[in-house]
Amino acid sequence: MKRIAPVLGICLLLGGCAARSVQPVTVPLPPPPPSGEPAGVVGLSANDLRIAFGVPAFVRKENGTELWRYDGKDCRAFFFLYIKDGQQVVRHVETLPHARDSAFDPICLELLRARRAPVS
Repeated sequence: MKRIAPVLGICLLLGGCAARSVQPVTVPLPPPPPSGEPAGVVGLSANDLRIAFGVPAFVRKENGTELWRYDGKDCRAFFFLYIKDGQQVVRHVETLPHARDSAFDPICLELLRARRAPVS
């Protein structure tokens, strides 16, 4: 009986701890980027994007979509391409940095277009 009492006490203690629910830690998602797309870029085919901005510094392909990144001295641009009518076309553009009320900075896009790397 002396041995059962400590074991029973430990079981009750552990049972009490198990009964307490632990609240999961949640981290809120950042707000979505502001709406709006740059004129003359959305809808470009992959080939036209390459002609306009040159060879991207980075390309990521996943499930039929592509992300093309262009790097400049003071900014980066991210072009999101999706399949439309059998070809990849630009559907969204973001830059870093960007304006508070827009997902892209038009000056960044112009600088990247002006310094475009030659297409091979």
